[in-house]
Amino acid sequence: MPWKKNDLVEQRYELIRQMRVGELTVSELCHRANVSRQTAYKWRKRYQAGRLRALADQSRTARKVFGKPVELWLDRVRRIRKRRPTWGARKLYYRLRQDFGAAGLPSVSAITRWLRRWGLAKGKRRRKPGPLVLRAALRAARRSNEVWTVDFKGSYLIGDGTRVEPLTVRDLYSRYGLLVKLQRSQSVKETKKSFVKLFNKYGLPERIRCDNGVPFGGGGPTGLTRLSAWWVKLGIKVEFIAPGRPDQNGAHEQFHRVYKKEVARKPARTIAGQQRRGDRWLKLYNQQRPHEALGMAVPARSYRKQKKKRLKPVLPWTYAESWERRWVKSNGEISRKGEKRFVGEAFGGDYVGLKRRRAKVWRVYFGPLLIGELHEHETGNIRTAKYRPRK
Repeated sequence: MPWKKNDLVEQRYELIRQMRVGELTVSELCHRANVSRQTAYKWRKRYQAGRLRALADQSRTARKVFGKPVELWLDRVRRIRKRRPTWGARKLYYRLRQDFGAAGLPSVSAITRWLRRWGLAKGKRRRKPGPLVLRAALRAARRSNEVWTVDFKGSYLIGDGTRVEPLTVRDLYSRYGLLVKLQRSQSVKETKKSFVKLFNKYGLPERIRCDNGVPFGGGGPTGLTRLSAWWVKLGIKVEFIAPGRPDQNGAHEQFHRVYKKEVARKPARTIAGQQRRGDRWLKLYNQQRPHEALGMAVPARSYRKQKKKRLKPVLPWTYAESWERRWVKSNGEISRKGEKRFVGEAFGGDYVGLKRRRAKVWRVYFGPLLIGELHEHETGNIRTAKYRPRK
């Protein structure tokens, strides 16, 4: 019986034998055998160390596995978890560190993997996405009070060291500056007071364009906050510019640059004094400063005031008789069939409407705006709607 065990060993030995004879170069031999030079030298080295037995395929299993869990730590995790079945990986890690020290202690992620492998923990269940809603494109203003742009100019210190947050409002069509109000903060409460006075003076616009930051925009459904939800209640359509696109409100940014250069760089000592400076500047901006976009006319020449209408108290939303109506608490939750479902804090203090879509599935609306979908077999948050800008 021949000593050659299989074709691979035979071929490798033949290559090594011809390399020893030297009639052909190593490159030519490797080309015929369809292997690299490094592989040929590797086999020759193995043959020199272990003869024919070393030419057989070797196991690819690592000789040493790093990070392999130690049975001692597995037992410790099991024991503590058995005594504390509600504890997660972070609490187990903290307890293990207290009891046994940090040497050799597995990480939180490793403990989590073990718990899942043993069936003692489950990963976070991702809620299915809600309906997709495309926002209307930004409206080009064709007349006064059709679109107002609002924003906060960056905060700065006045003479006595007080930090102020200038709230600015502007009519897009005429470039007319409606408000520069120095506030102590960007809170919804303080900003709403400023808009109450502004609406009582100039009336209500058809639309308000703003960015996605607080207090105008939030991370919840529809992107509304309590402030912008109040605008919707007043019948104003809210336009959000795309995230990271300040150029979509570029005219307002230009307004800020002029204010910073002419007013904010040399502030008065007090808030009252700086507010008076800002009011005088705004009057000059509207009535004397030519604007290139208006053919060098002043904004006051293009702006048309509305009939002054004082704000009326807003009433809760009403919906069709076939809809369900649920009151939203201040924490953003509604109660339905004995369960609490979160719809959004922006809608607290008002009703949302539930329109039946199919069996056990309801579309949730805040007035005319779709918030998301409520599925009766789920708990917690509703499936919030995803609003995206229309391309």
